[in-house]
Amino acid sequence: MRIFVRQLVSIAILLSCIQTGLAQTLSSDYPIRPVDFTQVQLKDGFWKNRVTTATKVTIPYAFKKCEETGRVNNFRFAGGLDVGEFKGQYGFDDSDVYKILEGASYSLMTEKDPEMRAYVDKLVSYLAAAQEADGYLYTAWSLKANEYAEMTCCSYSKDGHQWTGSQFSHELYNSGHMYEAAVAHYQATGTKDFLNIATKNADLIYKICVEDGNEYYPGHQEIELGLVKLYRVTGNDNYLELAKLFLDRRGRGLREYGNNYNDNTVLVGLDFDAYSQDHKPVVEQSEAVGHSVRAGYMYAAMADIAAIMDDKQYLAAADRIWENIVSKKMYVTGGLGAGHGIEGFDVPYSLPNDAYAETCAAIANVYWNHRMFLLHGDAKYMDVLERSLYNGLMAGLSLEGDKFFYPNPLVFDGESMFNQGANCRSDWFNCSCCPSNLSRFVPSVAGYTYAVNEDQVYVNLFMNNTTEIEVQGKNMKLEQTTQYPWDGSVIIDIKNTDEIQADLMIRIPGWSMNDPVPSDLYRFTKETSKRTRIQVNGMEVAYRMEKGYAILSDHWKKGDKIEITFPMEARNIVSHEKVKANTGKIAVQRGPLIYCAEGVDHQGHALDLQLSSRKPLQASFQSDLLQGISVLTGQGRYMDGNKKKKIPIQLIPYYAWSHREISPMSVWLGVGK
Repeated sequence: MRIFVRQLVSIAILLSCIQTGLAQTLSSDYPIRPVDFTQVQLKDGFWKNRVTTATKVTIPYAFKKCEETGRVNNFRFAGGLDVGEFKGQYGFDDSDVYKILEGASYSLMTEKDPEMRAYVDKLVSYLAAAQEADGYLYTAWSLKANEYAEMTCCSYSKDGHQWTGSQFSHELYNSGHMYEAAVAHYQATGTKDFLNIATKNADLIYKICVEDGNEYYPGHQEIELGLVKLYRVTGNDNYLELAKLFLDRRGRGLREYGNNYNDNTVLVGLDFDAYSQDHKPVVEQSEAVGHSVRAGYMYAAMADIAAIMDDKQYLAAADRIWENIVSKKMYVTGGLGAGHGIEGFDVPYSLPNDAYAETCAAIANVYWNHRMFLLHGDAKYMDVLERSLYNGLMAGLSLEGDKFFYPNPLVFDGESMFNQGANCRSDWFNCSCCPSNLSRFVPSVAGYTYAVNEDQVYVNLFMNNTTEIEVQGKNMKLEQTTQYPWDGSVIIDIKNTDEIQADLMIRIPGWSMNDPVPSDLYRFTKETSKRTRIQVNGMEVAYRMEKGYAILSDHWKKGDKIEITFPMEARNIVSHEKVKANTGKIAVQRGPLIYCAEGVDHQGHALDLQLSSRKPLQASFQSDLLQGISVLTGQGRYMDGNKKKKIPIQLIPYYAWSHREISPMSVWLGVGK
């Protein structure tokens, strides 16, 4: 695989970061280049375990569920390989197969698996069969599943394909996920079987939406990201043009372009244009509104256009919206989306703890913040990325890899069926966008660890790994050793033999200082005087800070050792006073992790627990609990009638909740003496 990647580099198709498709094929592009996850070899530890689980359990399991639920057969039926009717509640079910194919392709890049490769190739043959002669590929329409029209989020036409801008159309959304999967497959295998399917489909859409002059654009954003990836790997300017065109067309109100609204929709009274971020031209938007997954994908695509096309208006809009979210609309877990009915953003500071905070929205938040970092080189974006990654995102996937959360609330009463009809993690959903999204995200997580800009090497995330990074024409070899997120010690060993002059840019997380988030939305109750210590070759150094990074300048060679020690104390967090849901309550953070209380540890109590304000919580690692976690213990109280009773407190990381018996859970807790 390394040989294949180098060959692509040699022909100027730089595979900078698989999960975002970022490559420097133009003079104007992201100023910072991410180090591809295939260049970061994970070693035993927190993330190696999660990635192994995703590749060995989650991806095969998700493929199996796609077979059981008819998602795979829909392609076979549409392609005439077998006879049957469309099965499924949603037309966008095709996208689940695409996303899992993307994740499987990522896994094939890091580990040979002949059985998985054979299965992937078989699925690609089904897609090829299902694709119509003109390039169209959408199994629900091809199978004429009109009886599903009101529920499939499609736009059907009796006379032909209808690429309308319906608020609920997912034809273009499906295509976007197809493109991302096709690019990943090409990069994994070197074959163009899937890529040719994607480009044929994209060429059709370009013809319809550009050459034929039709004003269509997607209801659910996603195709823009896929088109950028296609552009990067093929060099076809049409795909970049189309991605920007779809973004530029927003703001006219989709109702003007063939919208067919269902009068029986549960979203009666909703501003449909705001729901799809279609209320204003994207360059005029300043506030995050509407469906949070649609929004996150759109903001990520805006960052792509800002970078590749050097578009200052797009950049300014992305900056404004980012400030709005981190200062008024983000949960302490990094989750996005307060409203259940719209799966999206509410008004500023409306952050009820029965949050929707969809897992897909957390993934979109990671994609977007990574791009913002690549544009600006500021650690604050990686701070938000890390918060979302460890908390709002990974909570969506069970430790075993085969159970999922769709929403990620910060409070649970022990009974409500909050998880799409379940009161715990579910093994699948009718709308299974979250399991399939996790299938593609987790295998590529190492790609967020490092980045490079000329002689600057950014160390953004902390996990056990080795990597080789090209710096000014030389290969810099690093080995990172850590027990993060349980321990604040990180050791970086330099392994390259040749001396390399470089600035190592070590991210100093905001949480290790006095800034849990880069705004006043949340703050620690007490400031700390402790600071991150850095030693180079055994001697402590006084480092200078720039945009959240400690800069270590030197001529680095084999044997050099950098030791970083982050202060890892449990700290209490309070919300902005306008977040009424958290008045009089605190949350607890240690390292990058948000903690919660579960009733199973507190005689059934969680919602009425009060932490002692006098006795700090103590951390201890328990290897036999929830696959090994640091728990926080201390003293607290709960209400027994009108009396307060003392009780020992044990908090666990939020991502690990709901793995034992079903019981209440709360992130925000009361404060007692």
